[in-house]
Amino acid sequence: MTPVELSRSVLCAVRRAVDEGELAVAVPERAVVTAPGPGGCGDYATNIALQLARPAGQPALRVAEILRPHLAGADGVADVVVTGPGFLNIRLGGTASVALVEEILRRGARYGYANGPSADFVALSCPREVRAVVVMDVVARILSSQGAAVRTHCEAELPQEWADILGVRVDTVGGGSSSAGRPSGPGRPVGSRRPDESSGFRPGESNGDGRQGNDAGLGLGPGSRATRHQPLPPHLPHYAVRPVPAPLDPLFLGRDAARWALLHPAEHDRPRVTDEHLVQRESNPLFRVRYAYARTRALTRNAADLGFSAEPGPVEPSTGHSTDQRTPQPADHRTRQSADQRTPQPADHRTRQSADQRTPQPADHPTRHSMDQADPTPADPFTPHPLQTALADHPRVLAQAAAHRAPDRLARHLVAVADAVLPLLAVVLPRGAEKPSAAHRARLALAEAAGAVLAGGLSLLGIDAPEHL
Repeated sequence: MTPVELSRSVLCAVRRAVDEGELAVAVPERAVVTAPGPGGCGDYATNIALQLARPAGQPALRVAEILRPHLAGADGVADVVVTGPGFLNIRLGGTASVALVEEILRRGARYGYANGPSADFVALSCPREVRAVVVMDVVARILSSQGAAVRTHCEAELPQEWADILGVRVDTVGGGSSSAGRPSGPGRPVGSRRPDESSGFRPGESNGDGRQGNDAGLGLGPGSRATRHQPLPPHLPHYAVRPVPAPLDPLFLGRDAARWALLHPAEHDRPRVTDEHLVQRESNPLFRVRYAYARTRALTRNAADLGFSAEPGPVEPSTGHSTDQRTPQPADHRTRQSADQRTPQPADHRTRQSADQRTPQPADHPTRHSMDQADPTPADPFTPHPLQTALADHPRVLAQAAAHRAPDRLARHLVAVADAVLPLLAVVLPRGAEKPSAAHRARLALAEAAGAVLAGGLSLLGIDAPEHL
């Protein structure tokens, strides 16, 4: 269940309470669903009870108690707990988690995209500055993924090396300054960029000029110019993209690292244009994201060699200990002890194999996590894996990144997904004499779903997602 679907379930609970005469309020148009705050629990939380308390003339806690049974009976909701002044904390059931993985695998890298074009037209403009152009390029991609028609405009012609190395382009150039704003009319002027309609690209790939399928009607190919000399109609309002400029030219980093260096910081933060983005270490968020994707692809190949494939289901077996936080190992490792037979050991235990005696890894490699993080408590097979919460949040992140013109939100979300999937990778494949089970197939499906989200997000950022790293 995605946050959007859960928001609809919350509104349905309010509507049922109103229909049964328990609340005398107007059903709001939307219900905000977020991750639980301090003191909260479960997978999601909503403040709908606090929102309705004043119109209902009742305390927020009372409104929350009225809504709780209606929401707890919704499909895919396992439990609802009231905390604080009236927050409803929602725990999703196993069926909802399986449905989420199935949806991601079905939609692939387009998970989180709008189902079709909308009536929105957005005109973006930016100065002739490298970070502003890259940010505008990605904002246009994200808006297109949400169904909007987009047109980009730069105050002056772009250097050709920006198009060749960074893969950026704009629809029009001109000498006038742009005023901030958003167009309100549904019309799509000539030369506007249609909503993303690409469906044939492979995960992580993009067209030669950095767009995903939006350039066919614009006559732009790998050898074409980066701009079109068509003036922007003066009556159309523009949204001005003006982030803090880059302190130096990022072209020496290459396309992927340069884009990440300019996009990962928030618009008001100064980007760090250094070679730290090229280092293959855990300290480099770009490396962690790309490494996590490459590992998910390797797991799929290794699973095929072992004769099994992904099948969405409960991640944990019905008995045994939680293994999701153990040290990830190379995907094809065969000699590790079964995860269900392991017992967590103290940090200085002499029988535990030294990490340095295993397969050699780079310094600060992202797979070198402490085994002391293992959770010895029995696992509920229908409790959503922490990664599932991050994956379910992906459509909301895309929508917010589009609404706020903030690609940094997407970049940070990809880091969160990568950090959540890395501990899972160690327990996807059978160990030793183990044979593939339903739990292994479910973990592989979850890992592949994470790979699809990472590939789709990187593609929107214009960054390659390598299958081998």
